[in-house]
Amino acid sequence: MIWLDRLPLFLFIVAALTLGLAPFVPEPHIWEKLKMLAGGTLSRPIDVFDLLLHATPWLLLTAKIARMLMQQNDA
Repeated sequence: MIWLDRLPLFLFIVAALTLGLAPFVPEPHIWEKLKMLAGGTLSRPIDVFDLLLHATPWLLLTAKIARMLMQQNDA
């Protein structure tokens, strides 16, 4: 069992909805950074770090759900 299995799904959901989307106004920060990435303007190191910071909760949530589905299929 890895640490991802021991933590509750609720924790990942809360992290994704708070840190993953903050600040909420005028638009979620991750959305802004993804638009910069798609537009080719994500070039400053602070912007790349910011994208990684806000994307991490979403990536962990995705990994947690995938892991739960794999375990469910194995049972």
